[in-house]
Amino acid sequence: MYKKANLGWLKHWDFMILDLICLQVAFISAYFIRHGVHLAYENKLYRNMAFVLFLIQVCVTFFGESFKNVLKRGYYKEFTTTFKHVCQIILIAVFYLFATQTGEGYSRITLVLTGIIYMVISYIARILWKKYLKTKGVVGKGNRSLLIITSEEMMDIVIDNIRNNNYEGFQIIGISLLDADRVGETINDVPVVATLDNVEEYVCREWVDEVFLNLPKEIPLPRDLINHFIEMGITVHLKLIEMAKLEGEVQRVERLGSYTVLTSSINMASWKQAFYKRAMDIAGGLIGCIITGILYLIVAPCIYIKSPGPIFFSQVRVGKNGKRFKLYKFRSMYMDAEKRKKELMAQNRVKDGMMFKLDHDPRIIGGDKGIGGFIRKYSIDEFPQFWNVLKGDMSLVGTRPPTIDEWDKYELHHRVRLAIKPGITGMWQVSGRSDITDFEEVVRLDKEYITNWSLGLDMKIVMRTVGVVFGKSGAM
Repeated sequence: MYKKANLGWLKHWDFMILDLICLQVAFISAYFIRHGVHLAYENKLYRNMAFVLFLIQVCVTFFGESFKNVLKRGYYKEFTTTFKHVCQIILIAVFYLFATQTGEGYSRITLVLTGIIYMVISYIARILWKKYLKTKGVVGKGNRSLLIITSEEMMDIVIDNIRNNNYEGFQIIGISLLDADRVGETINDVPVVATLDNVEEYVCREWVDEVFLNLPKEIPLPRDLINHFIEMGITVHLKLIEMAKLEGEVQRVERLGSYTVLTSSINMASWKQAFYKRAMDIAGGLIGCIITGILYLIVAPCIYIKSPGPIFFSQVRVGKNGKRFKLYKFRSMYMDAEKRKKELMAQNRVKDGMMFKLDHDPRIIGGDKGIGGFIRKYSIDEFPQFWNVLKGDMSLVGTRPPTIDEWDKYELHHRVRLAIKPGITGMWQVSGRSDITDFEEVVRLDKEYITNWSLGLDMKIVMRTVGVVFGKSGAM
């Protein structure tokens, strides 16, 4: 979300699995050395200890961030990190044996040998696996888009540098040259997409997660441009030597390729916060999909009888940072609803057509008091979006995803709404969505949510959403 910190073990699950194997191999090897050629798991005490070591390893990995930036670490840094990781596991294991009073029956030599062997093979395994990933070109295959802004002189060097050290897994979607107009050309398989004059418009209209600026000394740093990007919710990476006073709410020093950069964004979630939010989304998505299945058995016949056709309605929406996805709903309108939208645009309650809201929309199946009006009144039509949440296109809490025609009307400052994943519910939805017709107020509330985001705020909005839905039911 916004700019997320690295997801640690979650992002590098392959390293975690490899490390789990190394620990068990070390445990078995230490048992062989101390007790001879016998299977360690045949002994109840040692079998239980093997499981305890597994749990300790998972906890240390999770809370200790053992694999954060693992691909960026050199030999010495990897050695010190591995040593720290192993020491934590062995010390916790010693405490466990002491606390459970099982230490007398467990060989201290076996425990020490486990730590030593684990340290050696885990370090070697990490180094070899990183080399394998780089050799096979696995590094750099991700789902975050990066726009490079540089000069004509530096473009080849910057592209090669990012590609060869793409530990963050960026997709380089384009390059913008500030001192030349070569739009339409391709440089090292990367398209030139914008110049200084139109790069803001490009970022506003296309899927851009993050921007990296690397400029020569003779080109002045475009501070206004950078601040506009941050205002739009884009994460900006600036080579540290070019460090300037920017307007980002959160700033931190990171590595991008081989460059040391100052990263600025409107907000930044830690990997633990991102994990908890995604875990909440998965749990909510699963429950929501089960409820959707139950509702389908009741709602589908009613919809089909009143308006024969598909039960579900799908529409392309614009998601996080301009990435498009297909959103699902129960169909609450007649089949020609999209065609009739243009005819009804004059009655739109939201000025400038930035959103579309009507009183007594004639396209609703059966009108406000029919089946279409019922499922819209109680937000039943929204339940299939839990599938979007489960897929990762949306979150339980976020901002409303605009349609493509709405997105095309956005001004630069409106783009901040999509600095995060869109949500089924959000700040403005629980602030009287039926009463708010000023789109600027919607943007203000969404920006307030993004800037002040926390897991507690998400929970508060979810509870208020439940209150709003059941409040409608109580008023029936």
